[in-house]
Amino acid sequence: MPAANKRDYYEVLGVARTASNEELKQAFRKLAMKFHPDRNKEADAAERFKEVGEAYEILSDAQKRAKYDQFGMGADFGPSKGFDGFDFGGFGDIFDAFFGGRQRRRGPTRGGDLRAVLELEFEDAIFGTEREVRVSRLEHCSVCGGSGAEPGTDPTLCPQCEGSGEVRRAQRSVFGQFVNVSVCDRCEGEGEVITNPCRNCGGVGREQRNRRLKVKIPAGVDNSSHMRLSGEGDAGLLGGPAGNLYVELRVKPHGAFVREGDDLILDLPVNFPQASLGTVLEVPTIDGDVTVIDVPAGTQHGAAFRVRRAGVPHLRGKGRGDMVVNISLHVPRKLTDEQRELLLQLADSLGDPTDDLGADSFFSRIKGAFTAS
Repeated sequence: MPAANKRDYYEVLGVARTASNEELKQAFRKLAMKFHPDRNKEADAAERFKEVGEAYEILSDAQKRAKYDQFGMGADFGPSKGFDGFDFGGFGDIFDAFFGGRQRRRGPTRGGDLRAVLELEFEDAIFGTEREVRVSRLEHCSVCGGSGAEPGTDPTLCPQCEGSGEVRRAQRSVFGQFVNVSVCDRCEGEGEVITNPCRNCGGVGREQRNRRLKVKIPAGVDNSSHMRLSGEGDAGLLGGPAGNLYVELRVKPHGAFVREGDDLILDLPVNFPQASLGTVLEVPTIDGDVTVIDVPAGTQHGAAFRVRRAGVPHLRGKGRGDMVVNISLHVPRKLTDEQRELLLQLADSLGDPTDDLGADSFFSRIKGAFTAS
């Protein structure tokens, strides 16, 4: 039923928007019994039963109910339990929660996902590399091949369910007698039991193994990037697919470069004469080469020079980021007597830089700032 044509879920169940979980459950019990097609032969009974089940599925889940209260029918509730696909010869999943019914037999199960951490050098993350990652995972037993039975033997028919994988139990309730069909707990729904378990895996069908897997790291990955290796997780059960291996990358810091996105930042120290008079400097790049920076006379501390396409290769797409060279004025911590004398002469000849502001004006501004605060 299109969302635009659906009735309000609270209206469907006949409850207030402030209804408690117990009130929702009681309303669902009543309506589910009323409209279940096994009991109600009216033409719209099946549709009304689906509507009631869908309403209860959403409102009985705290997160889905909160989304519905905020966004209404336009909310994304994730995968449904499947009321549109009910087999009315039996009872649906949510109906079974109250009245008993059929449970599904165990089928192929996907293997679990695994996670690993791989530490990279700064340059390896930028230019790409191939590394090995160690992982301990569940693989199909090397002796029985995953069957769980000792080689040369076969599983036998389950004596409890006689191969059906299900057991039936009569159950009485306030609504009458129902037959509860559940998965056989002896064979777990398989219909067969292993009488001679594999000596290697004990009948489980899987064993733990340590592996070294090669991982190709693309150029441009960053710290905390993740890579997915499909099918490299735990082996599945009963023919199910293997899980995935997720590798988290951790990049070591560099001694000189700092990364900002796809740009590389480099602080370049220069002394006062170089910044004052101007100079030409050779600057290292992450590639191992050098580039030339023309520092003009009068360059101030913090001035930045951009070297195009000398940064990090773009992870998705062509090209590279830039290298940004920040000028850092270097002040010596120790001076010789000769250097000190020369600097004193220079300072005397340059004068006090605050004189350009006017002494009275400069100090009055400071005084005004403190007064205002």
